Amino acid sequence: MANYFYESNYTDAWRNLAIDRCFLENLTQEDIMLYLYINKNAVIIGKNQNAWKECNLDAMQKNEVQLVRRHTGGGAVFHDKGNLNFSFIMGERNYNLERQMHIIIDAIAQFGLKAELSGRNDIIINGKKFSGNAFGVYHGMRGHHGTILVNADLSKLANYLNVSSKKIYSKGIDSVRARVCNLSELCPQISIEKLRQALLFGFKREYGDCQAYVFSEEMKHKADELYLQQASWEWRLGKAPKFDYQLEERLSFGEIQLMFSLEQGKIAQMHVYSDALDTDIARQIKKALTGSRFETTEMAKQLNKAAECLENNKPVLQELAQYIAEVIL
Repeated sequence: MANYFYESNYTDAWRNLAIDRCFLENLTQEDIMLYLYINKNAVIIGKNQNAWKECNLDAMQKNEVQLVRRHTGGGAVFHDKGNLNFSFIMGERNYNLERQMHIIIDAIAQFGLKAELSGRNDIIINGKKFSGNAFGVYHGMRGHHGTILVNADLSKLANYLNVSSKKIYSKGIDSVRARVCNLSELCPQISIEKLRQALLFGFKREYGDCQAYVFSEEMKHKADELYLQQASWEWRLGKAPKFDYQLEERLSFGEIQLMFSLEQGKIAQMHVYSDALDTDIARQIKKALTGSRFETTEMAKQLNKAAECLENNKPVLQELAQYIAEVIL
């Protein structure tokens, strides 16, 4: 067992997300890691999001903005050098989301700022969000990573996203911008370096002494392999699927897009895109509906049947079943 911290010298988001995933997949369940990194201009999308639909790829290419698909759920975010990104990685026995969140909150308090949790994945000050978080699981390991807005350019994300009309209607783009803030707006003295030091101090205070992680040759090789996957066209984009029918809606758990390929009135293939936090939702929906008759009552029945066997995401499948039952195909 060891407590580690690692601070990346890279600003390449493909490399930094590959390292994040490498830690999740290769540290032992007794290890505890705080990983800190900064990305240059990049749009980071959730594992199950449709990049072709979500992103303005032409604008991103023109302005040399990286497209990065992370291994966790959630929606799209823009990273630049005004963001400090963190990742807590450890085995399930040591994982405690409240404990990890309070390391961040206590670090912010060092600058005279009072932050609080909002829901499961946001940290706010005076109602304004400065940190969003996402979560991953791998063979008994848990990962919790997120970004902290220090002095980021908050105007750029809208330049590179194709925001759906439903999201505009349900949230309001202007109101979203109004609810997000940089910490430097609230405390001009704060900086990336000062916050980095405060986080590391809080991590040591919470978990005890820690040591800088040193990559072995084997771990370097694994990180390099994951980098190649992160950078690959197949992982970031994949082929744009052609399907016979598409349903799209914004539900309580997030936006969802269902794309169906039909054979003889049944769902032969389908693809599920969503910005939901739980990455397993897409697999569960696909498993429940593939092979079903393409008929709303039957599809809703299959989703409800699958929901009865689940502990996690049961309400999600039930809500989707109710929505599909009311759709006119």
